[in-house]
Amino acid sequence: MPALAEHFTVVAIDLPGIGRSTPASNGYDAANMAQDIYQLVSALKLKQVYVVGHDIGGQVAYAFVRRFPQATRGAMILDTPIPGIEGWEEVQGAPYMWHVHFMQVPGLAEKLVDGRQEAYLGYFFQFGKFTKAETAHYLKAYGTDAQLHAAFEMYRAFPANAQFNAAQRGPMPIPLFFGTGDRSPFATLVPKIAEGLRAHGCTHVETGLIHGAGHYLVEDQPNQVAELIERYASVPH
Repeated sequence: MPALAEHFTVVAIDLPGIGRSTPASNGYDAANMAQDIYQLVSALKLKQVYVVGHDIGGQVAYAFVRRFPQATRGAMILDTPIPGIEGWEEVQGAPYMWHVHFMQVPGLAEKLVDGRQEAYLGYFFQFGKFTKAETAHYLKAYGTDAQLHAAFEMYRAFPANAQFNAAQRGPMPIPLFFGTGDRSPFATLVPKIAEGLRAHGCTHVETGLIHGAGHYLVEDQPNQVAELIERYASVPH
């Protein structure tokens, strides 16, 4: 953020129930969370924003450009297959997706993870370059049942996201960049996902890999990610 803030107005958004944002009672599908972001953009009086999202944030970024193309000049979607777009079905049975299905079972994950955040989340932290301080920060951010419930509800909304995205077939001229870490399990799907976006009407899709990064590419290669954002957010593509 400090590097990007030298050239841009940078706003980092905590989705509902994540970080310091208050959990919501419902509305954890990507299209609804995109509405939340649009309301924030409007309140801040920002024009033609460039939206960057990683993982679920990437799914929200795609929903944002679909719902509010007039408000954005482009979007970057990082290291996530997109529900309803080609590539999504291919990962559903993959062993590395076990956690998604676990968290989608209504109410079960809350009962099993609350009080065991370090064990559960720690499993995932081993796949990225997280410092001890960062790990402690994230464990605190998911410290309550309400915060965990918010995160799990985002996964439970994947079928709704797939339904929304599958229906979006109109022309989408907003420039999109789709990328993953070159060590990510999603890296081999980049061409398929890009073609899926084009098949759904996205007319300007570019792709790339972040070298030396797995799924947690912001933690693994922050400088590369910052340079990538600066390049695409600065120049019309």
